[in-house]
Amino acid sequence: MLWVKAFHIVSVICWFAALFYLPRLFVYHASSSDKISIERFKIMERKLYRGISTPSMIATLVLGFWLISYNVEGYLASGWLHAKLFLVALLVAYHFYSGYLLKQFRDDKNTRSHVFYRWFNEFPVLILIAVVILVVVKPF
Repeated sequence: MLWVKAFHIVSVICWFAALFYLPRLFVYHASSSDKISIERFKIMERKLYRGISTPSMIATLVLGFWLISYNVEGYLASGWLHAKLFLVALLVAYHFYSGYLLKQFRDDKNTRSHVFYRWFNEFPVLILIAVVILVVVKPF
């Protein structure tokens, strides 16, 4: 179980790194006007999303459910886990919405300013704080 937990934590770190960096790339992409920069951001965003973010998300989910499988009844009786799983579901939705935004940039259809993406970038930070508190403190 400890090996599964260790790799779960590693995959969570990788996923969050990507969730923090991809919207930051969107900020710079939305601010760019020259073709070379725009094309460079498209490549960087695609590689980050497909090569790091999505595999890390999948690993996080698989390993997380594997951890739950060690004590299904005990974990499902814990209120903190229900709250955590809800927040993870929000992160998965955020992940796929980021993929949608990536496609908007890829197709040159972005209509949002860099300011939107600066705010959009803060959402995973709030989720991370809440998840860490739930897992460490287990308030309910």
